[in-house]
Amino acid sequence: MPDGLSCRLLRPCCFFPWGETLLWVFFAAYASVSTGMAANLLISMSDVLAGTFTISAAQSIDPGFSGNIAMNYYFLIVSTFILLFTGVITTDKIVEPRLGEYKGDVRLEHDANLAPEEKKGIKWAGVCFIAICLAIVALCIGPDAFLADPETGSIMSNNSPLMKGIISIVTIMFFVPAVVYGRVAGTIKSSKDIVNMLIAAMKDMGGYIVLVFVSAQFTSWFSQSNLATVFAVKGAEFLENTGITGIGLIIGLIIVSGIINLFIGSASAKWAIMAPIFVPMFMILGLHPSVTQMSYRIGDSITNVLSPLFPYVMILLSYVQKYDKKAGWGTLFSNMLPYSLVMGIAWSVILIVFVLFKIPLGPSGPIFYSLG
Repeated sequence: MPDGLSCRLLRPCCFFPWGETLLWVFFAAYASVSTGMAANLLISMSDVLAGTFTISAAQSIDPGFSGNIAMNYYFLIVSTFILLFTGVITTDKIVEPRLGEYKGDVRLEHDANLAPEEKKGIKWAGVCFIAICLAIVALCIGPDAFLADPETGSIMSNNSPLMKGIISIVTIMFFVPAVVYGRVAGTIKSSKDIVNMLIAAMKDMGGYIVLVFVSAQFTSWFSQSNLATVFAVKGAEFLENTGITGIGLIIGLIIVSGIINLFIGSASAKWAIMAPIFVPMFMILGLHPSVTQMSYRIGDSITNVLSPLFPYVMILLSYVQKYDKKAGWGTLFSNMLPYSLVMGIAWSVILIVFVLFKIPLGPSGPIFYSLG
């Protein structure tokens, strides 16, 4: 699932048992997809974007350098399961207990016994979803695939119909099975029912739209001021001037990346600034660009949940305020901080273990590098 898409889908898909705290489920879902955004079982667009800048920066000091966009793949597979474990522990031992039992007025109706028509609707919706997925896969296969970039033949390039049409494709993947379910289950009898359902779903989005407008203005002004770029460059210069090497340098890059992430939301924009500085510096010190890239990606991920500039924080706030009218930025920050700290420490420890035991981070991703 694309990185950003997971942020939008996972929270609404959460299941809320009767009588349990509703809010912790939102926080756990948001932290899972945001704090561990770089961790994936499959190669994602974040690997492609980060790898492109890393390889280019490495070739500035060693023109013969040959990299692989999957240079962090092995490490990310391991990270996925470790972060899953740490997320569960953080939720169970810290976040859920401090929130306590939900005492709000909003209650969700829950009936574990599905009616026969509902079961039939789910069955046919599932069949429809699988059929659409198979059709998309079929359109991605072959030398002249319909959804591939006509120039490069890649389905992952920014110019491929798959990437350009990902929003429409995902909309179809979920909208069509939903309509099929409604027709079979009897909840949709005409197109008017679909319109009414869409209107009902948007009723609670008014506050979100207002917040997004204000946030967009702030983000735009902040970007035009160039303060974000200044923070990134000064942070990189500070770390470069400390004279720290080895494990200390890796930890330093993670911390600096995490701090800069609070001010620059785009991962590729930050790495475009930082890669030309840190990749050559790490290579001179004998560390492979894959280590530099992974150090950056850890720092960039773990503070997503703390950044007011992260694009999906407004979606979380709109959901939380539906169940707790008093919730605000303080509520989000206090409940996201444990995830950021615990997952950040766990992720950093994993990377240090890989470095100490010289375990490759991925294909063409060794720990050490020797300049020719």
